[in-house]
Amino acid sequence: MTNKKIWHEQLHCHLGQYFLIDKILYQEKNKYHDIKIFDNVVMGKVMTIDDIVQTTEKDEFIYHEMLSHVPIFSHGLIKDVLIIGGGDGGILREVCKHKNIDNITMVEIDINIVNLCKKYFPDHSNNAYEDPRLELIINDGLNFIKQTDKKFDLIISDSTDPVGPGKNLFISDFYLNCKKKLKKNGIFVAQNGVSFFQTKEIILTYENLKKYFFDANFYQASIPTYYGGTMMFAWGSDNIEFRLNNLQKLKSRIKKSKLSFNYYNPRIHIGSFYLPQYIINALNKS
Repeated sequence: MTNKKIWHEQLHCHLGQYFLIDKILYQEKNKYHDIKIFDNVVMGKVMTIDDIVQTTEKDEFIYHEMLSHVPIFSHGLIKDVLIIGGGDGGILREVCKHKNIDNITMVEIDINIVNLCKKYFPDHSNNAYEDPRLELIINDGLNFIKQTDKKFDLIISDSTDPVGPGKNLFISDFYLNCKKKLKKNGIFVAQNGVSFFQTKEIILTYENLKKYFFDANFYQASIPTYYGGTMMFAWGSDNIEFRLNNLQKLKSRIKKSKLSFNYYNPRIHIGSFYLPQYIINALNKS
């Protein structure tokens, strides 16, 4: 029997996961979030927001690689990227690896998240905040996307779950404005929860996306600390060919980039778009 404090995730009412806290590193509630950062012997440093796991040192690479490289390699000619959220810096790190990208705009509502993750999770960003292509803007994502005059080849929404400030990034108005701010043949992607326990959220996203995108869909990855099975990523584009890339084309693009990965590869890319039948059934009914 351990004397260590047990932290229980509060995302679901009737079941969930727990972590033993080896050491509390940071704990504070501000006007946006209730933030905790602690050490766990298995997952390393863990950050929670409003008692929901956001990121861990051990498995962050899966989420960040899949949310970044799937759309970038699908498109093949990304030049201007918008990241909404993503204050831990992991998406930024992966996007910055692509030297053919010209401009990166990142909009994060809480500068405190950025500063905390620079301090406690430096490998997440790996100095990407120093990249000269980056413009960091502290603002609400919905406010920014409504007001900006810029247009982007790729918009990545790396938000918290649809509670608190994160709710604005799951409403129809947000998807509409993202569509308006994409260039021709642009791609929109977003984290969309764990499919088995958040099917209603996935259906709602699908119903909103298909209002504005010719090709509204999802892809997936298994991420250990996002409890409940596979994490879903929303996908929106008007060019269906981007989602249907063949293996040889992806292999060629990845080889040309000279990048290496810990999770992502061309077969994972293609396989990620093959969804479980219960999700297909749910989407077909919507």
